[in-house]
Amino acid sequence: MKRGIYIGRFQPFHDGHYSVVERIAADVDELVLGIGSADASHTARNPFTAGERIMMLTKSLADFDLVTYAVPIEDLERNSVWVSHVESMSPDFDVAYSNNPLVIQLFREAGVEVRQSPMYNRGVLEGSEVRERMTEDGDWESLVPDAVVEIVEEIDGIERIQMVSDTDANGEP
Repeated sequence: MKRGIYIGRFQPFHDGHYSVVERIAADVDELVLGIGSADASHTARNPFTAGERIMMLTKSLADFDLVTYAVPIEDLERNSVWVSHVESMSPDFDVAYSNNPLVIQLFREAGVEVRQSPMYNRGVLEGSEVRERMTEDGDWESLVPDAVVEIVEEIDGIERIQMVSDTDANGEP
């Protein structure tokens, strides 16, 4: 049995993430989804809580023929011990999937096999684009799985991201 780990902030989980999971599913029997920056929420860059992101992942991948585990991973400001921190928060894994250069380097230095996945429609399908559309009342729904739309509506996520993205006249939050 082969288990992989895919780490992302998933702010929010979008169709690009879904596409990466589809590709990883061909390589592994089980997948750990590491929710990065799990300690961050209620900001323009990280509007959703770890628990909300767990719901997004779990519901979006419910029909997938793949055993998945969602694991919150808090930020650690010491890169030299980051991989051991991830390993302490996660079930054991055989391979890490990432396209983030720092994450790739840290896993490689720790002796973990790393595989990169082709990005799907990266120009549009990235968290910053989805969040910007949410902030500006644009079409964000077409960029995320239906389950994510339902969860964002349930938690009044649009109101939240618009409020936390608002600044006063001095540009300060």
